[in-house]
Amino acid sequence: MLWKFFRGGRLDFWLLFMVLCLLLSGCRRPTPIPKEQDLLHIQSINDTSVGKKKVIFVLVDSLMDAAIQRGIKHKELPTFQYLLQHGQYYPDMISSFPTMSISIDSTLLTGRYPDAHHVPGLTWYPHHGKRVIGYGSGPLEILRRGTKPVLTHALKDLNGKHLNPHLPTIYEDLKRLGFTSGSVNGLVYRGMTKHLINLPQPLRELVPLALPFQVKGPDFLAFGALSNPLDEVTDLPDGPVDRLGFNDRYAVGVAKYLIRTGELPDFLLIYLPDLDGKVHKHGLADREGIQETDRRLKELLEAYEARARTLHDTILIVAGDSGMSQVLPKDQQPVIDLPKLLQRYHVLPTGETIDNSTEIALAVNDTMAYVYSLKPEVSLKEIAEALRSDPRLDIISWLDEGWIHCIKARDSASMKFKPGGDLKDPYKQSWTVHGAEKILDLRRESHAEKTGGLRITYGKYPDPLRRLQGALQSHEGRYLIVTAKPGYELAEAGSPTHPGGGAHGGLDASTSLVPLIIYGTDKKPDFLRIVDLKPYFIELLQTEGRK
Repeated sequence: MLWKFFRGGRLDFWLLFMVLCLLLSGCRRPTPIPKEQDLLHIQSINDTSVGKKKVIFVLVDSLMDAAIQRGIKHKELPTFQYLLQHGQYYPDMISSFPTMSISIDSTLLTGRYPDAHHVPGLTWYPHHGKRVIGYGSGPLEILRRGTKPVLTHALKDLNGKHLNPHLPTIYEDLKRLGFTSGSVNGLVYRGMTKHLINLPQPLRELVPLALPFQVKGPDFLAFGALSNPLDEVTDLPDGPVDRLGFNDRYAVGVAKYLIRTGELPDFLLIYLPDLDGKVHKHGLADREGIQETDRRLKELLEAYEARARTLHDTILIVAGDSGMSQVLPKDQQPVIDLPKLLQRYHVLPTGETIDNSTEIALAVNDTMAYVYSLKPEVSLKEIAEALRSDPRLDIISWLDEGWIHCIKARDSASMKFKPGGDLKDPYKQSWTVHGAEKILDLRRESHAEKTGGLRITYGKYPDPLRRLQGALQSHEGRYLIVTAKPGYELAEAGSPTHPGGGAHGGLDASTSLVPLIIYGTDKKPDFLRIVDLKPYFIELLQTEGRK
């Protein structure tokens, strides 16, 4: 996967191909690359803002509470243990939906769900488009979709077009408020400062894009070898064998340099990808990945000690982006072949172009998928009935005339809901719900408030009404959402699968709940959801960052 190649620690086709080409062309003199001015920019602003308290946010891909608790119990995670003992700890912050990094990061940086930020998932189909958009979910899928379209979508269109241009990111808001900001390997990074995406000459010739090209990001942008403002300033692992810098050592190395030199921006996001690959491959029982994460966090703390300083002038926040469910072994048929389930229709093969005969397009996101009806005569309800025959599927939902309909596989019950109404949930959202509420494990109880009325609470699906609404209104078109039960994952030709490993994407608690650690402040977000972190970060800088 392009992003899993960057994120996941997999020595796959692309790594071998790039290393071979680098060796073959290494004797050529590289073309000079314009140098980034990030450090000079940060220095000039920091000179006028001495005394500000900084915020460092470490986003750890696929960090889960169970792994932290197990590691502390076995005395394998001394850094996590220290942060939990001296800070605030919340094991159950709610992620966005679908629980895929690119869409989650868009929610994190905009403070809105996909119905506002317009990045539906790792794969999705644009209304009236000719092909499904994929940011890269595996080497076979990249080959099927074509390297140029995948690279274009991932490196240019995601931040430049797909992320709602009318919705400000935290980097844009902080700039307007007079704060500096930075991103280290964040997949979504749109800001107001110009940067270049580029590669050294031998690798540049392998990429089917016109390089360099300009992007806009925060004041400081480190994006692996593609945009490295510390190139020739400090040695970082950003070569082909190090996934071009998309690894934890690079990310923490950049942060350590900024800490030791006193050049931290007011807000810095650090994205750590390596744990994700370990859990995908080995499953939820993996212990090596989180031990490595613990060592990287220790390096951050030691960077302060190297300057004879403490974290008193910094608020450190560590969080996961999504959880994972354990996928069953291969002999228990954990992979659900969606085209096979829908074989009565003409389903668009992966990477091919839609034509007049195409009835259905698929966009698979691990344990979740969008299923698009491209013909008015093929109703969403009809497709839902075809899907519900497989007992390995879980929730099937679609939008029709303002109502969101939900059914479950092998269950005759149904329910529907819409925003607004007399039901209030724990996040001050109001709803109208009809039908079998057991489908989404909803529970009603009377308000203790004077106003009376009813309160709705959630069980095994965290914040399901708002998160389903966000995904079902994230982009135009007629489509369903289908999720797999824990233990199973969805697939089409080329999709990566993880028998015996871990997978995310879903709506249930196993994929949706992530830990949140807050060190250096007593303040916490209004609600424990990723969607609520952006206003929380801004509040920290406005209240504690200017003391």
